[in-house]
Amino acid sequence: MKGIALRIWPGQTTPLGASFDGVGTNVAVFSDVAEAIEICVFDDEANEERGFLAERSGSVFHGYLPDLWAGGRYGLRVHGPWDPSHGQRCDPTKLLIDPYARAIDNTIDWNPAVFAYDFDDHDQRNETDSAAFVPKAVVINPFFDWESDRLLRTPWNETVIYEAHTKGATMLHPDIDEDSRGTYAGIAHPAFVDHLTKLGVTAVELLPVHEFVHDQHLLDKGLRNYWGYHTIGYFAPHGEYSSRGRSGQQVTEFKQMVKTLHHAGIEVILDVVYNHTAEGNQMGPMLSFRGIDNASYYRLMPEDQQYYMDYTGTGNTLNMRHPNVLQLVMDSLRYWVTEMHVDGFRFDLASALARSMHEVDRLSAFFDLVQQDPVISTVKLIAEPWDIGDGGYQVGNFPPQWAEWNGKYRDCVRDHWAGSPHGLGEFAYRLTGSSDLYEAAGRRPHASINFITAHDGFTTRDLVSYNEKHNEANGEGNNDGESHNRGWNCGVEGETDDPEINALRSRQQRNLLTTLLISQGVPMLLGGDEMGRTQHGNNNGYCQDNEISWYHWDDVDSDLLAFVSGLIHFRANHRAFRRRQFFQGRPLHGNEAGDVGWYDPNGTKMTDEDWNNAEVRAMTMFLSGSGLEKDARGEEVHDDSFLILVNAAANGVEFIVPAELPFSRWKIAIDTIAGVLEPLDPPEYEAGEAITLDARGAVVLQAIAD
Repeated sequence: MKGIALRIWPGQTTPLGASFDGVGTNVAVFSDVAEAIEICVFDDEANEERGFLAERSGSVFHGYLPDLWAGGRYGLRVHGPWDPSHGQRCDPTKLLIDPYARAIDNTIDWNPAVFAYDFDDHDQRNETDSAAFVPKAVVINPFFDWESDRLLRTPWNETVIYEAHTKGATMLHPDIDEDSRGTYAGIAHPAFVDHLTKLGVTAVELLPVHEFVHDQHLLDKGLRNYWGYHTIGYFAPHGEYSSRGRSGQQVTEFKQMVKTLHHAGIEVILDVVYNHTAEGNQMGPMLSFRGIDNASYYRLMPEDQQYYMDYTGTGNTLNMRHPNVLQLVMDSLRYWVTEMHVDGFRFDLASALARSMHEVDRLSAFFDLVQQDPVISTVKLIAEPWDIGDGGYQVGNFPPQWAEWNGKYRDCVRDHWAGSPHGLGEFAYRLTGSSDLYEAAGRRPHASINFITAHDGFTTRDLVSYNEKHNEANGEGNNDGESHNRGWNCGVEGETDDPEINALRSRQQRNLLTTLLISQGVPMLLGGDEMGRTQHGNNNGYCQDNEISWYHWDDVDSDLLAFVSGLIHFRANHRAFRRRQFFQGRPLHGNEAGDVGWYDPNGTKMTDEDWNNAEVRAMTMFLSGSGLEKDARGEEVHDDSFLILVNAAANGVEFIVPAELPFSRWKIAIDTIAGVLEPLDPPEYEAGEAITLDARGAVVLQAIAD
């Protein structure tokens, strides 16, 4: 790249971004407000050559550079109006990242030059050149040998999601070579893939891997943006997660990771952040979108457009009302499916994507486009169904082809096992797929992504070990994160050597994870929960890129790992726990006992008084395996039938095995109290016989065919 002479020919308007064809590179950039756009190419010594994109067609500036090849580093300078009060912030002294960059090299040096205002006088414009301090876009070679790889399209009802952090999952893994730890290659390493396959999960949901920014205020405190919810490049895999380099190698390494996981039967789902960018509010840096076309890319305050509407708590909100912003998002999604072979997406703060003005509109342009798109409409789509704006909590209100993180499931199951008074009615809904949230709209149980914990909050081990958060290391006076976690520490706050308390905590972990994996819907397991990972009470590790958040492979609860793996495989072997349709609550397909039934500990059917009594903590659920549904040939599918005995009370409860069911004998399949699953010589019980459950425990009985 040394000393190139920048030749620019007219080029094409599509595709947007920099596209290498083996001979040269076409560059196309959208801006409604730009008067001219320069492309700036950098050699290995950071020497810069500039030239104006040769032509403009409508709002697209384009040119063909025969001397710009794969691996070349480039940026943009936009000439146009500077009038912040009217939303216009063009400034050619700021080198900008191409919004369509397929790879981005290097990180930000937080020099004052990256800001468009003077630190001493915010009304004074800062025209210092920023090129030396900002990342550069990279032209990539798009060619990759995928061989026979394709999207796996695992059916929703067979899906088990494992939420993982690309770096943290393998950073401390002793069987992975040091150069690969914490990278895409680490996720693809046989040691980690073997863990996933033995565990039995079918999909990995990766925290954000789009190129993101480490905030200055975190770096100043010796912290980093660990979670990655501060995107600056919607087409670029994050360069820090590459073991091979950042000049396009990150793209190849990401593709190889996907290919390897697919070969193991594991889907790849990306956590994506299309609701805001890393440029923040009016006091944020000038990195990309703001300098290219601020008023098009961002929602601005109508009364004074120097300020930004903020539904995300990060300073800005992408303007999903603008057709070119919608195009950016849809082009990005298609790119990750068609070129990077990912199987689906989890949309951060998805309610913000649906806002047309202030309200959340489930039929907004974005959702219409997704439904009509022949590529995106066929992959897994998961919404985080809330944002911080008014009316932003939208659990149950997304379109039919979407699944949702079911926050109500998380809260209800946690409350139940913590002993909070709430009644059993909602708990029954959550066990059976949350039909109260999804059935009326014609959706199915897989609309509910069930989870107990996620990256944002306590791990499961910490959930049962701490009443209070311990986020002191975040440098915010322990004022960040979830405010309270009542009733979970089992008598002692934090770590303890008391065997009785540790035994109860282990039981509570088994209770929570068993509930998760026998519930209808799609279970999502927080990575590390299967082996007892702790963050020592930190429930907001967003800035902890260190051993607080990383998975400790030298501290694995092997008994818990075996139990969770057994649960996942048990679920896979029994279709009764992963139905495609909601329960009918009545005889169906020749099943005279009905497909589901509810009994009190005495073995009699639950009454309205039982359901409405907030103090009741124990019940029995009958789960029929007869006539579950019909297969592709129209034949009925059958499975074993089960009784689920749940006792969340602080005392032992005697249960009577219901006598009215068409089964006279039952055997223990899961026992969270003893910590056993499918024992070789399981205890058996007759209809009408008593079985006592100790405090806070669950047992799953499997019918024995007569």
